[in-house]
Formats: sequence, C-alpha cells, structure tokens
Amino acid sequence: MTATLEVSEGVGTLRLDRPPMNALDSATQDRLRELAEEAGRRDDVRAVVLYGGEKVFAAGADIKEMQAMDHAAMVSRAKALQDSFTAVARIPKPVVAAVTGYALGGGCELALCADIRIAADNAKLGQPEILLGLIPGAGGTQRLARLVGPSRAKDLIFTGRMVRAEEALAIGLVDRVVPAAEVYEQAHAWAAKLAQGPAIALRAAKEAVDAGLETDIDTGLTIERNWFAGLFATEDRERGMRSFVEEGPGKAKFV
Repeated sequence: MTATLEVSEGVGTLRLDRPPMNALDSATQDRLRELAEEAGRRDDVRAVVLYGGEKVFAAGADIKEMQAMDHAAMVSRAKALQDSFTAVARIPKPVVAAVTGYALGGGCELALCADIRIAADNAKLGQPEILLGLIPGAGGTQRLARLVGPSRAKDLIFTGRMVRAEEALAIGLVDRVVPAAEVYEQAHAWAAKLAQGPAIALRAAKEAVDAGLETDIDTGLTIERNWFAGLFATEDRERGMRSFVEEGPGKAKFV
C-alpha cells in the first residue's frame, strides 16, 4: 500500500508509505482519495492526522511519472489529482498535518489541505514547480494564497524556493514548530483532544469557516446562522449546556 489509515482512540492516522520520499504518484493520489473518503465515513474516526513518517512528509509528485505524460495525458489526469487532495480537505472532521522533513510541491499542497500544520524544527516546505516550467496543480495556487496571502504565495510560487520551519511559522504556512521527535506525538494529542469533542459541532465549525471563505460575508453569515441554529437539535448541545450550568465550563462529556 502507498498509504494507510490506522485508527486508535478516535484518531485516524492517514500515513503516506512510499519510501524513500513518499513521492505522490497517481496510485498514491488515488489511494489518498479512498482513505480520505473512508475517514469521513467512519464513526470511529473523530479526527485525522496526516503523516509521512519520521523523516519526510512528502517530497512532491513523482517526476519520472509526470515526465512521461504529454498534454493529453495530463488533461485527463489533472482533475483526478485535484480531486484526491480536495477529498482530504473536505474530510468533515478536524485534520492536522504532522510535517517532518520535506513537504515540497504536492507534499506542501497536501499539508495545505489540513486544518492546522505542526512542523518539525527541521522541516522544509515549498512549491518548486516553477523550476520544472510548471505551476502547482493540486491546489497550491489557491490554498496557499488563501492561507498566507497572495503576495507571499506568489513569492514562494514564482521563486520555487524552500522555506525552513521558522519562516513557515512566521508567514503562517505552519501553525506550530516543535522538535522533530515530537511532531507526531503533538499532532496526535491535538487530534485526540478534539476526538472527544462534539462531532457535529466540529463539523459545522469546519464547514462554516471553509465555505464562508469562498463567498461574501453575508452569505457566510447565513451559513453560520443555519449551522448555529441547527445545532440546537443535537444531544451534544443539550449535554454541553447542562454541564456548563451544573458543573461549570469545559466538563461536558459528548456523545
């Protein structure tokens, strides 16, 4: 298998497993889509960690595979490539990327599909496609600009340069930098904490933020309002408010 999904205590670890650099060939892309959809469906998966192993997250696309493709072949493949990453971005549960080593090209684009990114202090991220005479094709021109702003995204995309963890943190490309040995542990701890939270409310929060970013503020507020009111029909809302009144904040046990 080029990727696996392992589940423990509500956390699904979606792990890339294509040594030595986790190059994202077509088979790996298709497998990512399958596992992302599975993680979204499974009730025992309440949060997800994206992980490439201790040494590397993903060094990018499989260049040898792409070199053999002509225009017609890539026209046929490009939609499937984007769909595989979009499936990860649309997992209706909290997703954290545990970034070790290189996260370049498609690897960086995959990390962008997570809700937050925890990076090793030796991590290097970037979109080097321009050095191949290309642009990012798995969401990099869109998700990167939305995350760090258009000017910073253009700098990274135009130059193809890699950024170290400290700069990635400073520009908002990652959210936390930790010692390399602690990346997966801290990512799993973040996911495990949210796995105990109110699943429907977490899904609502994620969809409201993501959908709101794609539209005007009035439509975004409508999306928020509909989700907010709808959550009053859930058992978790009843439990959360009852616990707050009777025991104080932060003590509710959700179903």
